[in-house]
Amino acid sequence: MSNKKILKNTISLYIRQIIIILITLYSMRVILNELGIEDYGVYSVVTGFVTLLTFLPGSMASATQRFFSFAMGKKDILKLKKTFSVNLIMYVIIALLTYTLLQTLGLWYIKEYLKIPDTRFNAALELYHYTSISFVFSIFSAPFIAILIAHEDMHIYALISVVDAILKLSIAISLAYVNYDLLIYYGISLFIISALIACAYIYICIRKYTECQLRKFYWSTTIFKEIIGFTTWTLLGQISTVFRNQAVTVLVNQMFNPSIVAARAIALNIASQVAVFSNNLNTGLYPPIIKSYASNQKNEMMSLIFNGSKLTFFLMWVFALPMLLEMKTILTLWLKTPPQEAILFTRLAIVESLILAISMPLTTAARAPGKMALYEITLGSIQIAIFFVSWWVLSLGYSAESVFYVAIAANLFMFQVRLLLVKYLISMPILPYYKKVVCPVLVILIISVILSVLLSNSLPRNLYTSLIVIIFSITTSTLAMYYLGLDQHWRRKTINVLTSKLLKFRGAK
Repeated sequence: MSNKKILKNTISLYIRQIIIILITLYSMRVILNELGIEDYGVYSVVTGFVTLLTFLPGSMASATQRFFSFAMGKKDILKLKKTFSVNLIMYVIIALLTYTLLQTLGLWYIKEYLKIPDTRFNAALELYHYTSISFVFSIFSAPFIAILIAHEDMHIYALISVVDAILKLSIAISLAYVNYDLLIYYGISLFIISALIACAYIYICIRKYTECQLRKFYWSTTIFKEIIGFTTWTLLGQISTVFRNQAVTVLVNQMFNPSIVAARAIALNIASQVAVFSNNLNTGLYPPIIKSYASNQKNEMMSLIFNGSKLTFFLMWVFALPMLLEMKTILTLWLKTPPQEAILFTRLAIVESLILAISMPLTTAARAPGKMALYEITLGSIQIAIFFVSWWVLSLGYSAESVFYVAIAANLFMFQVRLLLVKYLISMPILPYYKKVVCPVLVILIISVILSVLLSNSLPRNLYTSLIVIIFSITTSTLAMYYLGLDQHWRRKTINVLTSKLLKFRGAK
């Protein structure tokens, strides 16, 4: 995959994702206003508990993407068909096991231990059932999303995401006109949307890709063992990620009131939306990095890792900086009366996501050889430790934001550990990485922060000056990224792609 094609995919996803984020953030505002803080907190903790099991489809999706991209790099069509057949069987088994766990052990925990107001318990229980079924549909759609990504058809992936966001917005708006328990109604609506989106992915992939066919079944014990081995170790990484997010939310629910839980849910949601820009780029980088490794193009792979690390950070930073500076204004405009803790929580969640963003291409590179044991054991142990350290810190009486500080410190440590592991796995040099990636990122961060803070402190505080600070910080970050973050080759490619996009847009008009 050429650098030009990567940039085209990135820009397309970037533009579409702006639309999705605007829709999603507005939807959150409507949902919070209609449900109220208590019901929104109940919704967050119930859905958060269900997504404790996201490591199951997440681990499989990583394996599916890796093996599909690897087979494509080797140009092995038969292996593609065998990989699809093996994965399809495994996903059906995972879906059945997941639903069984949710309706037995999960239901028992909800009834016995989850902290939910008595007046909302029955509604929360019904919401749990619908959320469980929705989660099963997400499992079925995961392998087909992985196939789309492996084929680098990002425009289809982005388009369905936009449709998904629009449907969820329509449901959020309809809350104001429903004479029914809103928590239950919202759960039913999300279940219907998840089913429709899953069917869309399945239908498109079956129609578009020859390997996604159901007429003939291909089996390979070798591929099955390879996927199981890869997935087993990736599973540890997914479980540790759950402990870093959803399990800590459940922990906060046990020790604080629903308003604190709602504030954390808002913070994590906003940070995840901002991080989607860098996630999209990394999604586009995943197939070419794996394919370049499979075809033994080491220089191409290193270029993708180095430039990908910078770009994943840059694409998040351009939105993160103005949000860090003007978080109070943004949340007040958006939510009108946000929970008091949401401002600090969201700032800390964004800082944590920024550290993770620059590490994403390193994680992809580590998956290329398919030898995940050392990588996942090491990083998984650190991530699981975040949960236990957070538990210990909260038990000492520290405030709820302390869990974010624990996560930030752990992510800084994990970044260095990732570098050492990737050096061991694919012989990536660390010193050039610091020189070509870390140093430019730090320079851009320092320059854009200093200039933006100086402007912010020199102006009176009102809505108009907040808008000036937001525009100035975005402009400063963009210019710094372009002139200091990108080398001449990538600057030229960026201009060429933007020019072609603009000409195509004018031609369409």
